Amino acid sequence: MITFDEVVKVFPGGSAAVDHLSMELPTGKITVFVGPSGCGKTTSLRMINRMITPTSGRVLIDGQDVTAQDEATLRRGIGYVIQHAGLFPHRTVVDNVATVPLLLGSSRREARRAALEVLERVGLPQSFADRYPAQLSGGQQQRVGVARALAADPPVMLMDEPFSAVDPVVRESLQREFLRLQAELGKTIALVTHDIDEAIKLGDVVAVFREGGRLAQFGTPRELLERPADAFVGEFVGRDRGFRSLSFDTADSVPVRPPGDAAEDGAELVLDPAGRPLGWLGPAVGSPATPVPTGGTFSSTDTLRAVTDLAISSPVGIAVRVGPDGAVDGIVRHHDLVDHLASRRGRSGAERTA
Repeated sequence: MITFDEVVKVFPGGSAAVDHLSMELPTGKITVFVGPSGCGKTTSLRMINRMITPTSGRVLIDGQDVTAQDEATLRRGIGYVIQHAGLFPHRTVVDNVATVPLLLGSSRREARRAALEVLERVGLPQSFADRYPAQLSGGQQQRVGVARALAADPPVMLMDEPFSAVDPVVRESLQREFLRLQAELGKTIALVTHDIDEAIKLGDVVAVFREGGRLAQFGTPRELLERPADAFVGEFVGRDRGFRSLSFDTADSVPVRPPGDAAEDGAELVLDPAGRPLGWLGPAVGSPATPVPTGGTFSSTDTLRAVTDLAISSPVGIAVRVGPDGAVDGIVRHHDLVDHLASRRGRSGAERTA
């Protein structure tokens, strides 16, 4: 557990960058620091590994004040990932990753073996081992940066906007890979981002900072979306927070009808011989000669947000559910979905007042 106990940081000649910050980052979970520029989130992160020293207050890891520990020893037990990977340009990929194991006393052979194992874990084949950073894409460099942070198997990892320097497609891929790794490894992670969507997606808990380095709200992503602490948090999280909160419920409770019920809406779902959807025909889509694409399908393990998005974007207002083999096993009509969402809202309200 990482604890901030009334932490204040005032830089020379300036106002407080962090103002009496108190919170506990749970062990084995991802805590995301998010907020506007200049709100103290990166300063707070860097006080964990003593890159910045608090003016007052304490930062503790498992009850031990970080300022009472040797800086080098402390940092060797904390993985650190930054925005542009921060790789040594004159070292190969494998030598970059082997840096910390070597510092901790491993032989060169042991360090390289550990580096090759962790490279594979982050999704880079061993054929990348002898390349140099300049020979890699931005996303590949970030994977190497994560691998280097993991090489010594530290219990704590700090990540300062690790995915913000890559394009959106690569970023989404890295986020999925990161969540997969965390499910396997269970590290205690503090991650800084300016992107509230990334915070909601990655965080087990989220710390929202306001200007002046003050903590505005500390809670789960669902709590932030459904119960923002004040107008600042509500505005920062965004006006579409109700829609995004649907990501926390799965589609298994959505009322599903037989595919033939689409006829009530003037639509016919056309299937191939294996039962997979080819598209829509009928008056609802203007009676075309060939099927109009469905726009996508969902399964019972997808989120309620995914189902809602499909129903909204569908040419006939119907989301199509498929089984593991891709064959259609039901549909969700727009009106049924609206009724389900209204029922869900009523249940949530009852839980809050209970």
